[in-house]
Amino acid sequence: MGPAAHNCARMPKPTLDWLLIFVPIALAAQFLFDQPVVVFVSSCVAIVPLAGLIGRATDQLAERAGPTVGGLLNATFGNVTELIISILLVWAGEFEIVKATLIGSILGNLVLVLGASYLFGGLRHGEQRFDSRAARLHSASLVLAVAGLVMPAAFVQFYAHETVAQIEVISLGVAAVLIVLYVAALVFTLGRHGPRNHRTTVVVNPRPAEDPPGWSTQRSLIVLLASAVTVGVMSELLVHTLEPTLAALHLPKLFVGLFVIAFIGNVAEHASAVVFALRDKMDIAIEISFSSSTQIALLVAPVLVFISLLSPHPMDFIFIPIEVVAVTLATLIVSVIATDGRSNWLEGAQLLGVYVILAVSTFFFG
Repeated sequence: MGPAAHNCARMPKPTLDWLLIFVPIALAAQFLFDQPVVVFVSSCVAIVPLAGLIGRATDQLAERAGPTVGGLLNATFGNVTELIISILLVWAGEFEIVKATLIGSILGNLVLVLGASYLFGGLRHGEQRFDSRAARLHSASLVLAVAGLVMPAAFVQFYAHETVAQIEVISLGVAAVLIVLYVAALVFTLGRHGPRNHRTTVVVNPRPAEDPPGWSTQRSLIVLLASAVTVGVMSELLVHTLEPTLAALHLPKLFVGLFVIAFIGNVAEHASAVVFALRDKMDIAIEISFSSSTQIALLVAPVLVFISLLSPHPMDFIFIPIEVVAVTLATLIVSVIATDGRSNWLEGAQLLGVYVILAVSTFFFG
């Protein structure tokens, strides 16, 4: 789940907490009935409300901690659900799924979230306006992140004599640069949230004052810890049943990573962005879409490269051509559409059409 959903506002009601019933269903299917497909589907569904709870608990802690500490909390826990799932996949050696999930999270936030926000907001309010300067800042960060994804892939694609050592050096080097740039953006952002400046920023955005904190610090910490642990358990079940589920349903790994696993950790955030668009608060919807994508590309993906050094088989930072093409096209399209400071339902429909094209194009891949 991206940082903007936590930075901007608490999760709009109604929540998806009723889906928590799938936690015991997944456990029962695993330990009592040994049904891997049921376990996989149930654990996927169970992660959806758990991700929402993590976001709401982080919101509450950030609201009480003030802008600086709150910004750090949001930056730290913004995508913790994806990070937990990805770490377990890395440890299982499922690098193809991990990379597809990372690209899928970026695509989902950029194309699906923004498209749905434009569409439903435009149908209710007609043409909507937002801060074009903030959109341009986000676009610049995303273009930088795409460069970090493209160049290692281009090296492998066009240089026929690469070695494992060269790939590892490139992967670690690019990952380190992206992390440093993310930290620099975070410092810059928090600096702009000082007492003299409260403008919209690249990583952290102040939440509307209309939603005061409703949870105590103790309750927020308990919910955050319990939800994160349960996400870990559900993610372990998901990873454990991944291979038999793919075999049983005849699904390609790339498609599942891009459009299934990537989606489940972001459903609450997707709904949040659409709700804000319906409230004619497009600046917040834009922030949710762009900031989450930026954090995935500049922080989560590079961090996983370093975390994988502790696993039996380290992960490189080389994405396959179809993933690179998809995220590059999405970034370019969104940059063109979002930098004019205006949105309408037709642009939303076009973005959703792009998302469907990407899904159809990868369904039979692999």
